[in-house]
Amino acid sequence: MRTLEIVHHTRYEYAGPVTLGEYRLMFRPRDSHDLRLLSTGLIIEPAADVRYIHDPFGNSIAIAAFADQPVNALQFTSTVKVEHYGVQRDIPPIEKYARNLPFSYLAEEAPDLTRSVERGYPDPNAIVSTWAKQFLEAEGPSETFATLVRMCTGIQQSLTYALRFEIGTQPPATTLETGTGTCRDYALLMMEGARALGLAAHFVTGYLYDPLLDVAPGAPATPAFPHAWLEVYLPGAGWVEFDPTNGTVGAERLIRVAVSRDPKQAMPIKGSFRGAAGVGINAFVDVQVRTLAPVFNADEGVATDSKGRAPALAVT
Repeated sequence: MRTLEIVHHTRYEYAGPVTLGEYRLMFRPRDSHDLRLLSTGLIIEPAADVRYIHDPFGNSIAIAAFADQPVNALQFTSTVKVEHYGVQRDIPPIEKYARNLPFSYLAEEAPDLTRSVERGYPDPNAIVSTWAKQFLEAEGPSETFATLVRMCTGIQQSLTYALRFEIGTQPPATTLETGTGTCRDYALLMMEGARALGLAAHFVTGYLYDPLLDVAPGAPATPAFPHAWLEVYLPGAGWVEFDPTNGTVGAERLIRVAVSRDPKQAMPIKGSFRGAAGVGINAFVDVQVRTLAPVFNADEGVATDSKGRAPALAVT
């Protein structure tokens, strides 16, 4: 377990005066058995009226409404403190009937998983379906978890990570055709690949940090990164997290903020402004993480220096 403070700072600077529309913000992590939310803070400049709602997936959304006055900049600073229990799991305890593909979800779970199993994007010439099937065993049964691990690591090993400055996420078929993408593109590709095999999958957005950078409590903060990955529902194991950008399984380095059926439903910041035609905008994003308490190993009951091994990270 790690006690962490995450400070997410975003600033927009406009080339001319603009008036701000409503903004929807996803900054508040999802409190759960593996992530305990200790405190949150949100500072917005210029000042805004803020109200909170839960969306259809149970995510906490802050809705900021601004005065109808011209501004030249907009700034959000989110500060959260969490206890993070993310554990790396090699083989989740999957129910016997679901250990091999294909399988069907039980009647009591299927209705709630249906929309997460449905494909969400066109698949011209079955490009994504054919790609997904390559991770199945050539002969005999294909183990569910092993197939997903091969898909996760296959994306990380065969595609080229590349920043894109276009808004949104590119279709999975485009990611395969170009051989490049961002973390959001990788997550969506694996989601659609898992769905092509009959599995329920969710998009996840949040933060990625490196435990190797953990230092003594009170030391300076280190970088963290906005990040995207996915969850696949495996009976017995529940929603299991896969990060195809880094080829890893589990939430050891991931701080979950929001889940959704589609990436468009989980944008950390979404809003609008009105100004002169073609007004320019510059965006600045900085995320820092700071350790507030020693790492605690729940299995051994002792504090550690957190210097365990981990592969290199790729981020957005």
